[in-house]
Amino acid sequence: MNIKLLASVSKSLLLARWKQTLVAAVGVTFSITMFITLLGFMAGLNTMLDNLILNRTPHIHLYNEIEPSKNQPISRATEFKDNYNFISSIKPKNERQEIYNSSAIYEALLKDDRVLGVAPKVMAQVFYNVGSIDLTGVINGIDVEAENRLFKFSDYITSGQFIDLKNIPNSIILGKGAAEKMMANIGDVIQVTTTKGERIPLKVVGYFQSGIQEIDKVQSYASIVTTQKLLGESNNYITDLQVRLKDLAMAPMMAKEYHQLFEIEAVDIQTANSQFETGSSIRTLISYAVGITLLIVAGFGIYNILNMMIYEKMDSIAILKATGFSGKDVHKIFIAIALSIGIFGGILGLLFGFGLSAIIDQVPFNTASLPTVKTYPIDYNPKFYLIGGIFSIVTTYFAGYFPSKKASKIDPVVIIRGK
Repeated sequence: MNIKLLASVSKSLLLARWKQTLVAAVGVTFSITMFITLLGFMAGLNTMLDNLILNRTPHIHLYNEIEPSKNQPISRATEFKDNYNFISSIKPKNERQEIYNSSAIYEALLKDDRVLGVAPKVMAQVFYNVGSIDLTGVINGIDVEAENRLFKFSDYITSGQFIDLKNIPNSIILGKGAAEKMMANIGDVIQVTTTKGERIPLKVVGYFQSGIQEIDKVQSYASIVTTQKLLGESNNYITDLQVRLKDLAMAPMMAKEYHQLFEIEAVDIQTANSQFETGSSIRTLISYAVGITLLIVAGFGIYNILNMMIYEKMDSIAILKATGFSGKDVHKIFIAIALSIGIFGGILGLLFGFGLSAIIDQVPFNTASLPTVKTYPIDYNPKFYLIGGIFSIVTTYFAGYFPSKKASKIDPVVIIRGK
């Protein structure tokens, strides 16, 4: 049968019950709109929550683990080699926290083509002295420029300039929680005591806020030189090497490689933050489940509308078949009706979904725990729009398939005789 003729008949049937057609199209439009908006918002939320930690986490963390000696002296004694030795209160080995031969390891990492960059760090356990009260704290001695380049350090500075750590000697950027507990303002000089009892004054040049309150109450940042001076160590004293890779997926394999090569502990980002990946996967799964459910519900609406249309258009279908339209032609007509609803509603849904996402993206979202977030997060991943468009067509096709099969089997003689 002529395609133009089939299209004309499909258009006539669509417009004959235009209110029902409009309801079906609105159902598809609403479903696609919510599908796009929900997935975009949830993906943006996942990215925001993951970046809250992952942006500040190295892909591979190299450090010297302090642990008890695996071979105790009694195990080496020949007279007790056949005995089972019970040893209690095993003390750690007499080792320092620094990474031995850190300069050579640092140079080797930089020469690795798989490595994007390396940021050395010195960890120092300290006490913040507030009058007669000592508050427990941790100072991270960092290479300021490398830390900012690899881990977006400046994004988490709520007051002051991160580069001041490098330019101003004996300076410190306090965690926001620690600054509030000490009532320390920018420009103030605070007293810090090391675990060895050395007290040193440091000038506050900024506030740092990670978004995790318990961390911000303890952690602060200083330059590597200042921290080494604080601990009374030489300029080759490094406790941690933070490695950023070009390909995040290689982190587990390379961590094992570095552990064997350098004989130090190496923890990859997947192992250190597995709970975040699990949470993101579950939230994404829920978003897809809700979105697909909306599309299926819309499909049932189209199915019911086409069923009603077939019931009401029995006479028209009988006349079509009596005038030469085959069952396949009638099947194609109702499939065309369903797909027209799906395509029209789907296109509008994609447009409205983008528009609603853009509106949400401009809504202010200010919270003290997330200083870098100013509006609600939205992800405009083209994949979501592609999935939404495909699902709108597939859902409406199957919604029209079964009613169209029913219409194609109508016997015109029975219908006309009944009339």
